Amino acid sequence: MGTKGIIIGGGGHARVLIDILLSKGKDIIGYTEKNSEHDIGLSEIHCIGNDEIILNYHPDKVFLVNGIGSVNTESLIIRESIFKEFTARGYKFPVIISNHAIVSEFVKLQDGVQIMPNATVQSFASIGENSIINTGAIVEHDCKIGNNVHIASGALLCGGVSVGNCSHIGAGATVIQSISIGENVLVAAGAVVVKDVSSCSTVKGVPAK
Repeated sequence: MGTKGIIIGGGGHARVLIDILLSKGKDIIGYTEKNSEHDIGLSEIHCIGNDEIILNYHPDKVFLVNGIGSVNTESLIIRESIFKEFTARGYKFPVIISNHAIVSEFVKLQDGVQIMPNATVQSFASIGENSIINTGAIVEHDCKIGNNVHIASGALLCGGVSVGNCSHIGAGATVIQSISIGENVLVAAGAVVVKDVSSCSTVKGVPAK
């Protein structure tokens, strides 16, 4: 894996990742977008073309960062397809951890995991490939997070929770201890999960008053 990075995507999630990488002194070649005229708003970081331009760089010379954000299980499918396409071609997605996150040394992290500012991941948790632990989210001890999962900003997973592949835990949601959440589950923002959730389900949030 190379020392220079390419960000896939030019939206808000990508900008936060770029900020984290720059704070770590990483060398960023640029980012990809369908519209080559796209301006991410950072004068030193430019669009280098669409995703196909990545193939001009040998997998041993660069690392990739999945900058596609996620608001539901459908957008997680897009993230997953990008990750799988380029890993199949030999490219690497490193683990990215903000300097302002708290991550136990006894945590298992797979390729492409992103842990954003002010997130906390406690001891003996495990997080699968291409998953996001977003800003201020808390993953308590012994949680098991699958592949391609998004734990959104401010969500709380209490101890011993498991979350299946391609599930989205919405912003500010709370999952009490030892709950099992299946695959392709959408937990709405602000929801409180107090019982196991089967795969391909939706857990609604609390209605606004």
